[in-house]
Amino acid sequence: MRTLICNTQHQPISMFQKMLVLFGLVFLFNSCGNKSQDRIAPPEGMCSIELSKYGKPFSLFVPDTSKHPLSITEEGSGALIVKAGSAFAISISEEAADLQLKRADIESDEVNKFTAYIVNEPNAIFWESAITEPEYHFVLNTKVAERDFSFQDVQNTESKAPGKTSVQMMFNNSKGIQELAKNE
Repeated sequence: MRTLICNTQHQPISMFQKMLVLFGLVFLFNSCGNKSQDRIAPPEGMCSIELSKYGKPFSLFVPDTSKHPLSITEEGSGALIVKAGSAFAISISEEAADLQLKRADIESDEVNKFTAYIVNEPNAIFWESAITEPEYHFVLNTKVAERDFSFQDVQNTESKAPGKTSVQMMFNNSKGIQELAKNE
């Protein structure tokens, strides 16, 4: 039988070695911990709302709800309408929109005349049109948790259409949805 020989010299651990181990542990816990920390913080003036209560597996940035009243309405068609203040209104449907058909409709509209595409991507369009004044609209398709969703601005016929900046914000926020972690 062989004798096990250990070469252990009892030297004190230096402060540098202690700090190195401490930083390694902190890094390990942060990288293996709760993945919800990986979520993007809302931009200034925005807050994040989770839509899981409405069957949507994601959160969406909306204007600060302490300054802009928030309303979420489930429509009979199945669409979810998210409004915050008077210049933020998005419709979310659980199916992809037919963007090829939408482009054809936009370009052939005799009343609300198409002006230009601001964004024209395979899964998203953002365009300018005008009846008497410029209007901006968007439709965006995305897949979250293996499900198709379509986002578009809600057109309010009772008030002036939101400006380009507001519609651009809605478009960007729709593109920037964050999938919620599944409960395990």
